Amino acid sequence: MANVKTVIDEWAVKDLEDGSSLNITVLGCTELGNQSLPGIQVCYMGQIINFEPLVTERWAYQASKAGVTDYLLTDYSWMVHEDQFIKNYLVAGTPLKAKVEVKTRSSKVITREYELPFEV
Repeated sequence: MANVKTVIDEWAVKDLEDGSSLNITVLGCTELGNQSLPGIQVCYMGQIINFEPLVTERWAYQASKAGVTDYLLTDYSWMVHEDQFIKNYLVAGTPLKAKVEVKTRSSKVITREYELPFEV
């Protein structure tokens, strides 16, 4: 069976300083990761983050080890500037969620969460 991608959400946060915007696309996938199980992808600035069972299980373990429920995925976030960023999190718990925080120089922090289609 081929992987079927469906758009869950598309959104952008505009920066009034220079007219640019940070665009986020969230896709639901029927087959993701080594086990070809359902998951979601978060796409931004040419980057793709796969929330699939194997890697999410590791992130959930690291979150419990650190004692946090919102586990910041530092390797999969864009945090070059303090006043503009895209931060990606795994929200541990039931149900598991992917969380995206976006801020531009002229905006407040905009946060959206997406329930993952699996448990670990």
